[in-house]
Amino acid sequence: MGGAPVEPGSDDDDVVDLLPTVRKVIGARVRDQHVVDDLVQETLARVMAARSRVESDTLAPYAAVTARNLVASYAKTNDRARDRAHLLAEPEASEPLGEELLAREERSLVAVALERLPDTDRDLLLAHEVDREDTRSLAARRDSTPGAVAAHLNRARAKLRVEYLLVQEQVDPPTERCRPVLRAISSADRRRQRELDSGAHLLECECCAQVSAALLDRRVGASAHDEARVPVAGDPDVVAARQRGRAVAAEAGFQATDLTLIATAISEVARNIVKFAVRGEVVVSVVEGERRGVTIVARDVGPGIPDVHAALRDGFSTYAGLGLGLPGARRLMDEFDVVSEVGKGTTVTMTKWRDSER
Repeated sequence: MGGAPVEPGSDDDDVVDLLPTVRKVIGARVRDQHVVDDLVQETLARVMAARSRVESDTLAPYAAVTARNLVASYAKTNDRARDRAHLLAEPEASEPLGEELLAREERSLVAVALERLPDTDRDLLLAHEVDREDTRSLAARRDSTPGAVAAHLNRARAKLRVEYLLVQEQVDPPTERCRPVLRAISSADRRRQRELDSGAHLLECECCAQVSAALLDRRVGASAHDEARVPVAGDPDVVAARQRGRAVAAEAGFQATDLTLIATAISEVARNIVKFAVRGEVVVSVVEGERRGVTIVARDVGPGIPDVHAALRDGFSTYAGLGLGLPGARRLMDEFDVVSEVGKGTTVTMTKWRDSER
């Protein structure tokens, strides 16, 4: 195990070769490209799960039938949702709050958050944001440099965002580690996040998991090209994880076939979190070096895996699902590693290289 490359077999190549056909079958019936991607990935998962039971010369027809059945099921679900849409409407919608009331509430929250900051941070923010002093004049008064003042302002804003959200959510951090972790996320300081092992903390601390969602959402636009971080607790999160992961992989230069394989592997590890764990997250990031690729880290707080070697055997499953799971995800990626502790949780790390040969 231990991260060594996993060589795909000819059976996997047969399934990969079916992707253009499957995409054509689904694309002829569905217009939404995101839905097409999801259905192609689901078809691939089902075909791989049934590979050992299907003869090679019947694999293509089986894949086409599976794809058509999934499209039909999707259409039926959508029709049912449209028929029941009126039941979701509230009979009496309340009037939206006026802009003036919202502005007053916003100012009140900011004022409380400012009071929680150290004096030096609060004074600097007020001088810059309220009195409109530029960094050069602020630096001159503080016997500093404009660059140092700008860095101080960024740290102060990161702290203010954290305190604002804590006030807004009406929560108190339960440990001394909470604020440093939230501030590292707020400032997008990845080095500090690694030092604090922020990902593990977010999984263990419900307070920080709640507050960090808004901080991470704020950073989506800035980090979407090289990283996606998706909290996973239910089936909708599985879809979000594979879509966000696929977008990161596309930015890294992966072609359509590999994008489908990557998204399918993400689906499988995310499904495991939903089925077995209390909560978890999937992080997809671009990796650079001699080669370019993507690494997926799926971490959860859950029962853990008593026998990792058994869980990585083909066909191993503790629930009545497709049975693709970890063994299937392992075959789809170039590097794969599982670390699990019973009673605490599991971390799956897998990497796909852009120039890997299948």
